[in-house]
Amino acid sequence: MDGNLLIIVALFGLMYVVLIRPQRLRAQQQQRMIGSVAPGDEILTVGGIYGIVQELEPAEDGGDLIVEIAEGIHVRIARKALATVIKPDEDADADEDAADEDATDGEGVEPEAETAHRAAAGDTNPAGRS
Repeated sequence: MDGNLLIIVALFGLMYVVLIRPQRLRAQQQQRMIGSVAPGDEILTVGGIYGIVQELEPAEDGGDLIVEIAEGIHVRIARKALATVIKPDEDADADEDAADEDATDGEGVEPEAETAHRAAAGDTNPAGRS
């Protein structure tokens, strides 16, 4: 009898660790994200709409967000509809720029426009070497 009770208690403990605790952590993380949104942040809604937060309404007015989804187009969304805040990643932009420069600086590598221009002019040496 005591063994059965121990198994039931262990199953409830396992259920708490596997299901309930992670859900609480996700809910707390979502609340922190919603609380940290500020004007100028780029966001993604749960409906898949990207936009830039223009203003935050006070909590007593519902606490909604005014979001610009296109130039001159503003929509009002509920804070609960916020899926994520997209923070600019400056390091990734710098890495992409450096990779683009490396690709065009290599020997024998030509921009596509110049290659097309040479081909149209009848140049049989597309690499531009003599």
